[in-house]
Amino acid sequence: MFDKIQQAYDVLDHPQADGQSVRDELADTPVDVDVTTISSDDGTTDFVKIIVPGTDPDAETLGVVGRLGGVGARPAEIGMVSDADGAIVALATAFQLAEMADRDDALAGEVRIATHVCPDAPTQPHDPVPFMGSPVDMETMNEHEVDDEMDAVLSVDATKGNRVHCERGFAVSPTVKEGWILPPSETLLDAQERVTGEPPSTLTLTTQDITPYGNDLHHINSILQPATATDSPVVGVATTSVNPVPGSGTGANYLPELTEATGFVLEVAKDFTRDRAEFYDEGEFERLRSLYGSMDRLQTPGEEA
Repeated sequence: MFDKIQQAYDVLDHPQADGQSVRDELADTPVDVDVTTISSDDGTTDFVKIIVPGTDPDAETLGVVGRLGGVGARPAEIGMVSDADGAIVALATAFQLAEMADRDDALAGEVRIATHVCPDAPTQPHDPVPFMGSPVDMETMNEHEVDDEMDAVLSVDATKGNRVHCERGFAVSPTVKEGWILPPSETLLDAQERVTGEPPSTLTLTTQDITPYGNDLHHINSILQPATATDSPVVGVATTSVNPVPGSGTGANYLPELTEATGFVLEVAKDFTRDRAEFYDEGEFERLRSLYGSMDRLQTPGEEA
């Protein structure tokens, strides 16, 4: 998997990195690539959606979202920023699945991979260390990266700018669905153990972390923002560090951990599209809703008291 990480890194670590560069890398492979350019007063970014076909039209579809503000913060910083982890893992997964499909080793179900490419995103204040900003708002990101075809979503995001999870590697969040924070999936933890050879590592979430941006509440980062835009279950895949690292920090894309995170996403794709993995217990979820009602208001901006 190291070569796929390096391939993604080479495509993204460039002052002129864009969606066309990604499309070129996937030319002559059996995948579909769609690139949409969005501009605002804060700059421009290219949304990239890659569809890897499956062999069984009735199989489940997995969504993989590489969440970030930008792969670079030029001119403030030179080179790849820590925040680029989500895009690196998403593209490395796409490159691997495309190669597998080209070798007739395709998965049963479709995998839809989405991220965006911006080499010169702004930065923004955040405690305890600065975050990366983005040329577009969160609603626009969700619109272009989350779609109704995704039966479940893995959201990959650099999650190093905090004192909540203080170990290097990657962590798997509890499943979030329709405003509920559910237990971590046992089958996904199995995949994590298989890939790392270590005990599971899970990410602590709070209720405000799963609410939409823009409500003046503190969020660990944008890793669970896709859960505000879909009724499908969403699990965060967080690349982490021992000490807080700014999203705009350079030299902080840890290749062994990125390789493990990509391996995890690939294993979940294999298992989920073959009905060997589940993101949540459907019976327990229905019991929660029957006892306590809907929590989908947490997917909305909310109302002032």
